Amino acid sequence: MTKNRLEAFSDGVMAIILTIMILELKIPHTEDISALRPLIPAFISYIISFIYIGIYWNNHHHLFQAVQHVNGSILWANLHLLFWLSILPFMTGWLGQNHFGLYPTIFYGIVLFMCAVAYYILTQVLIKSHPEQSVLATAIGRDLKGRISLLIYFLAIGLAFVNSFLAFGLYVSVAIMWLIPDNRIEKKLKNKKP
Repeated sequence: MTKNRLEAFSDGVMAIILTIMILELKIPHTEDISALRPLIPAFISYIISFIYIGIYWNNHHHLFQAVQHVNGSILWANLHLLFWLSILPFMTGWLGQNHFGLYPTIFYGIVLFMCAVAYYILTQVLIKSHPEQSVLATAIGRDLKGRISLLIYFLAIGLAFVNSFLAFGLYVSVAIMWLIPDNRIEKKLKNKKP
């Protein structure tokens, strides 16, 4: 299988995830602006989840720019990532409908944590299937930003037991940290060209 097929499949799954999330937002049955007020938590959770899917899509694209080939391990690692991302619409709906309650906030964080773990696993499988000094391996390096994200998710999940809004604030902080696309791979590829 070529990497292009894997990328096209992943793009399609992420597009479906985004579509499912917007369909979960319920349209008010009145024209009164006050009918939107109860939807604010659902809309906020939708926005942050949309940003997260965008971050994963963007970084997945950058990651696969440096990939030379794919194998079965890579396919399964990619499916593992897509599995956790596909749970995000459900968690987004639960979080928004329950106004950032304790358990929805905790489980939202667990899914974000597992998405990050799955992405880390995917990068490690990709690095192991390429030469030691490949563009991919040298660009990813120690992946400090990824490790810090995992730590923040872990702390936020625990903080949710104290204050779910502060925990959600930490989830937002990780998204902000990743809003600027990870350009390590692009820089390495640019430097490699004659």
